[in-house]
Amino acid sequence: MARIAVIGAGMGAMAAAARLAVAGHRVAVYERGTTYGGAVRRFERAGFGFDTGPGLLHLPAVYRDLFVKTGREPLESVLELSQVDPAARHVFADGTAVSLPNASRAGVLAALDGALGAGAGERWSDFLGRAREAWDRTRRPLLEEPLWPDWQVLGRDPYPALPKRGLFGRRRPGTDGTLAEVARRELKDPRLTALLESCALAYGFDPRTVPASAAVLPYMEQTFGSWYPRGGVRALADALYERCLDRKVEFTFGAEVTRVIEADGRAAGVELRDGGCAEADTVVAGVAPERLTALLKGAEPWGPEDVRPVAEESRRTPGRFTVALALRGPRPADAAHRTVVHAADPAAELAAVFGAGPGTLVDRPTVTVLRPDDPASRPDDGHEAVTLSAAIAPYGDLARTPVGAEHPDGVRPAAETAASAAAADRLVEAAEAAIPGLGERVLWRAVLPPAEGESVPGPALAGAGGRFLRPANRTRIAGLYAVGGWTHPGGGLAHAGMSGALVAGLIVNGDDWRGSQ
Repeated sequence: MARIAVIGAGMGAMAAAARLAVAGHRVAVYERGTTYGGAVRRFERAGFGFDTGPGLLHLPAVYRDLFVKTGREPLESVLELSQVDPAARHVFADGTAVSLPNASRAGVLAALDGALGAGAGERWSDFLGRAREAWDRTRRPLLEEPLWPDWQVLGRDPYPALPKRGLFGRRRPGTDGTLAEVARRELKDPRLTALLESCALAYGFDPRTVPASAAVLPYMEQTFGSWYPRGGVRALADALYERCLDRKVEFTFGAEVTRVIEADGRAAGVELRDGGCAEADTVVAGVAPERLTALLKGAEPWGPEDVRPVAEESRRTPGRFTVALALRGPRPADAAHRTVVHAADPAAELAAVFGAGPGTLVDRPTVTVLRPDDPASRPDDGHEAVTLSAAIAPYGDLARTPVGAEHPDGVRPAAETAASAAAADRLVEAAEAAIPGLGERVLWRAVLPPAEGESVPGPALAGAGGRFLRPANRTRIAGLYAVGGWTHPGGGLAHAGMSGALVAGLIVNGDDWRGSQ
């Protein structure tokens, strides 16, 4: 039985901890905050409840596997999970609206043809067919296996090019450029372009610079579906935490790790801010790369031949500006769980979120409206809980909105400043396209700016010379592993769960392990 110290209690760290405990190891988790789950949090007040991190689960098979492997119990035995249908309703800048069915390619094709005109659905379906090729080429190396030592081969974009007219046939894969270029060349409709680019934005990617392989993101959602746990996505974090406790994982909250202890060239434990030390045979770090470097007192966790983290990337990844709305009046039975109200000026929004300017919120940004049909989110059926969110730059007034007292689940609602109040008003105004008369129904609202460290990058992507890959889970220091959204295979609920599986696999099976076959 090895002693394993885990730094942080995010979803990836807890997934690793549960698997390692089942393998017979003694696992202790040290979390500097007051709760678990990382960015998967929930804000509750006066009988209303709101997810403040991810609002839906994609690729639920990752967590189904985790719960079976750590307890021979299906995920659904501890969590009520249901498909969201429609998967999303989209309201475009010209007022056109379309509801896309969940996990039905034929249904999506028909819906797009009906709303956007004949041919729109076929163009989108053809695009998803090419996205599937990219998914098939990268699913194992970018989701199910530890990062390859020869990771440079993943720098080539797997998205297939369109056939060229004339004698020269198909262009070689890897010559397609960015996702925005794919949208312009293949979709030929500003509303389909908005549909595609909003998916990239939701994952924190700039469609003007992210490689064409990001096409796997809408493919993944529309193929495997969107799922909602009763009680919100926070209920998934609760279930995983309880599974860890059942497997005798020890948690210490309010315990900030200040140093990874090294002895004889390998990780040997952690040092805490209160002066205590915890000896360990292996250390798993669920923290951002710059913090891991600080815990190593400036030493680099990865060697020059490895994928290197982008300097201060965590400070440049867009966050989500969130407004929780408590509404009077019942939720209509036909209301969509998720509605995306698209920006009036997408170019201006991308410049505001990713540009070098002050990081302001445009007048009508892309707003995601979440309206779960969940009794756990409201005090009674005469009220409704609605969450609005928009991407914001990780700098500027909104990202620095002062926060109030910490909620038991780690959420810090903000006292509204002039800037945050104006931004919240813009979100409510934009969301009127999804909920007519929204402003008149508001009982109260809470502004929830992104907390420091909450913004994580999107999933790892092939292409662009490897710039969108994440550092390997195995570091250059023996016995030290990295887990979570900042490392392979990147951010997102499913990818965090797979990160935990990969780290546990490496520790249990050895550093030459290549993943489950």
